[in-house]
Amino acid sequence: MADRITVIGWDGTPLTEAAGAALAAATLVAGAPYQLGALPVPAAAERITLGNIPQAARRIAEHRGAAVVVAEGDPGFFGVVRALRRPEYGLELEVLPAVSSVATAFARAGMPWEDAQVVSAHGGRLRRAANICRAHPKVAVLTAPGAGPAELALMLRGVHRTFVVCEALGTPEESVTVLTSDRIADHDWRDPNVVLVIGGNGGAAPVGAADEAAGWLAGRPVGFPGAERGWALPGDAYAGAGRTADAPGASGALPAHVRALVLARLGARPGDLVWSVGAGSGALAVEAARFGAAVVAVEASRSACARLAVNARRYGVEVETVHGQGPEVLGGLPEPDAAVVESGGLDVVRAVLARRPERFVAVPATFGEAEQIRRAIVAAGYRADGALLQSTPLPGAETGAGLALGATATGALLLWGEQIV
Repeated sequence: MADRITVIGWDGTPLTEAAGAALAAATLVAGAPYQLGALPVPAAAERITLGNIPQAARRIAEHRGAAVVVAEGDPGFFGVVRALRRPEYGLELEVLPAVSSVATAFARAGMPWEDAQVVSAHGGRLRRAANICRAHPKVAVLTAPGAGPAELALMLRGVHRTFVVCEALGTPEESVTVLTSDRIADHDWRDPNVVLVIGGNGGAAPVGAADEAAGWLAGRPVGFPGAERGWALPGDAYAGAGRTADAPGASGALPAHVRALVLARLGARPGDLVWSVGAGSGALAVEAARFGAAVVAVEASRSACARLAVNARRYGVEVETVHGQGPEVLGGLPEPDAAVVESGGLDVVRAVLARRPERFVAVPATFGEAEQIRRAIVAAGYRADGALLQSTPLPGAETGAGLALGATATGALLLWGEQIV
């Protein structure tokens, strides 16, 4: 095992005294080719290019002597430190960080970043990184070859954002370019780079946000702080979604207890893209977005689309609204991770299932339609389940008067499916 392993974060500025001393004493140095060429690596030291991290880590573990690993910026932030600390290598590290490339990128843009989301597109995660950019107004993306600014912009096609592309930070070739997302794909970008993706309506302060609540939690969740606590809020928490007037399948809000189960079955999380088809005024779509997912809401009524936009702004989330009806409008939408059909019928259900979301929920209007949808879910290769939910409001609960029984019960049918692995 190597006698000593020092991980040096380098941002292009002169090395600190400690980093310089560690490099001068190294008998093995691992890093990117440009780093090995730019830094004063001892002539007798073995050089390893950090392309295949596991292979390099094994070689470092076998080395007898002082090993140095050079990484960009802060190697403990989406960097090589996590990989080198895997127990199978048995390595003990001393880490000498520099300023992270994300902090440098926001500094170049002159922007604060405690409220930003930071994602890595490495390891085939470009699509999930793009979904974070759909859902959040300020995102830093650590890119990778084949998953750079142009590819990210193509993933966000139709979603207007401003890109701040920071190339070769800390080097003489450093460049910072600001373009709208529709112009990013027209350029060739140099590695390494960091992309700041800015814009959308999700940055609006949610209703009830208190000034003293802001500025204390880095990377704050969507709709927090200040948003109303909890989820599956009462229908009257949303514009145009009366608690008692709307019925399942109508162009309004599903009752709160129904939305609670739908959200549980969808399992929306950051990096997911959720479709809400027949979204009405968007109560369910907004709540899925409050979990951090990107949401596309499809609704045939223009007035409902307008109310949906109001509700999204009200809770400080980003929901992409698509005006349209039927299977034909779904063809141009990005691939969903989860989907709910709040209204639309069997043809819409089949069209959604054809896009293979991992999780699917439908709200049938009748028992006959429920059986047809159940068969469609099974035929599409999903494990199907469902429930009939019945609830009875308690008169007097809101006014403080004595509770009474005997109110009319209301019911809602739900069906859901999960892909069979």
